[in-house]
Amino acid sequence: MNDVPELPGLHRFPLARRGIVMTGLISGFTLATTRVEAQAIHTDDVGLVTGEVKVPVSDGSLPAYFARPANGSSFPTVLVIEEIFGVHEYIKDTCRRLAKAGYLAVATEYFARQGDLSGMTDIGQIVREVISKKPDAEYMSDLDATAAWAGANKGDPARLGVTGFCRGGRMTWFYAAHNPHLKAAVAWYGPLGGQPTALQPNTALDMAGKLQCPLLGLYGGQDSGIPVEQIHAAEAKAKAAGKTVEIVIYPDAPHGFHADYRPSYRKADAEDGWRRMLAWFKRYGVA
Repeated sequence: MNDVPELPGLHRFPLARRGIVMTGLISGFTLATTRVEAQAIHTDDVGLVTGEVKVPVSDGSLPAYFARPANGSSFPTVLVIEEIFGVHEYIKDTCRRLAKAGYLAVATEYFARQGDLSGMTDIGQIVREVISKKPDAEYMSDLDATAAWAGANKGDPARLGVTGFCRGGRMTWFYAAHNPHLKAAVAWYGPLGGQPTALQPNTALDMAGKLQCPLLGLYGGQDSGIPVEQIHAAEAKAKAAGKTVEIVIYPDAPHGFHADYRPSYRKADAEDGWRRMLAWFKRYGVA
């Protein structure tokens, strides 16, 4: 299941501009996902400091979850970008896994202004009523705010990385083109195409030649929503512009192969991608 289908024909919705103070995150898995709890990875918080915080943004604050080692300071920092299902337990666990590896990891609920994902059961509704309403420019500003929060809370601004899954993988390409202070980026099956709108006027493919840091892309060869030809096109565009990009395509993997709480999970490919991600961050100065 591709959790962000291609977006042709999406309508533009007016964005409600209001002050926001969100008090909590999604406690479990959003109802729109088919859960396979038995295979889900559960990372404890022993030796870690974890919790929910509020990240100041331009019009209020957004809820976020962070994890870091209990001892030390000036930690290498990774911004973890959610799928379309919110900052639920899988995303929190991903933060804890990174914290166990020595990082300060923080995942912000970037769609909090647009809607409450925890009560939505239909992926089409999520895309129409929430995802399509999020301006890319606002997303970049929110990511900048999250990076600033991390830098003020024991993160090292000079060692900043980003990783994201599905829609978050798309935004990883965008943020790698936006923030000149990023050291490295890792996009997990981020959609590269789609129909531009007024709020989201570019595709990730458009960003490929504008990257400002090395980017690793991890993709599934059986992902029906992201054609292999499109992946190669993004890689070629980036390299033609002199950018550092490495693309890994797992031939038998579907979309969402790292999402251990869903049937799409592929353990061997997910573990290989995780090792590659950590090595990428180390190679390019995040670790």
